[in-house]
Amino acid sequence: MRSGLFISFALILLIPIAVSAQDAIGDAEAFNASVNPQYPAPYSQASLSLLSSTLDLNNATMAVSVAGKEIYQGSVRPIAIQMGKAGNVISVKVTVTSAGASYSQTLSVQPQDVVIIAEPISSSPPLYPGKSLVPLEGDVRVVAVANLQGAKGQIIDPAALSYSWTVDETQIASASGIGKQSIIVASPLQYRSRSVSVAIVSQDGGLVGGSSLSLTALDPSVRLYKNDSLLGILYDHALYGSYAINNAEDTLYAAPFSLPTTNGMPLLQWFLNGASAQTGNAITLRPTGKGAGTASLSLTASSGGSTLATENLSLSFGAAKNGLGLFGL
Repeated sequence: MRSGLFISFALILLIPIAVSAQDAIGDAEAFNASVNPQYPAPYSQASLSLLSSTLDLNNATMAVSVAGKEIYQGSVRPIAIQMGKAGNVISVKVTVTSAGASYSQTLSVQPQDVVIIAEPISSSPPLYPGKSLVPLEGDVRVVAVANLQGAKGQIIDPAALSYSWTVDETQIASASGIGKQSIIVASPLQYRSRSVSVAIVSQDGGLVGGSSLSLTALDPSVRLYKNDSLLGILYDHALYGSYAINNAEDTLYAAPFSLPTTNGMPLLQWFLNGASAQTGNAITLRPTGKGAGTASLSLTASSGGSTLATENLSLSFGAAKNGLGLFGL
């Protein structure tokens, strides 16, 4: 009997950041003192640095005090400042001595907790424990979760804060405002990145914060798995290269990763020996006849535009069975 192969249709950066309020008083015209990052995290270290257009800082000395305690005295250079708990105001005094004259500034730094999350709007299998990647030609939802606290520990309702979003140095007014904690951002072009930042301010202006991240789109992929009749989809072993059909029928399942889903789920198209066979996540293969044979199986996953991923398998069937099946059947 002639051998053949028939088909039976079987149809997710958490990064803790902090915000700070900084004010400088004293001889502001002599030098400028700044803390980097602008919004240091609680219990982190920030770098204090100086700039001046009037003083020769290379031939000057400086003294730095935190909360009234001197932590440094010597040549002008960046100094590490230890942050405290969220909402705790830290007073930093800087005194610069140049050509026999002294100049002072005092900064108030208030670290705050802010979590910024990138949520790619892209495909992943059900119950997948990992996170989808930023899709090509797709979108990403960026969420800012702010936990701003006053000096006495009072927490400000995140919905009452004002959020100002900036994408690639362009402020997005339509996505900014009170309570606007998220923004939908188009994915960057391939091999490029896109910066997204947010500035957060309480309504009285007393607490401020912000954070930023960089988005990079990566190529999508599609993986093939065996769908076992008893165990379900065997996600622990993806199929590559070749696959032997040793049963009366085998069902394979396709899982597309990181294809854009803004306009719906990806289209999965199966091809058998180069000819279109069916669409959908699953395909059931049934060898017929008594002879051995081979076939080629390929899958294309697409989602609008030119975004697609492919996978290929070389199939063999009709070979001698190895041992007995489950319960000797």
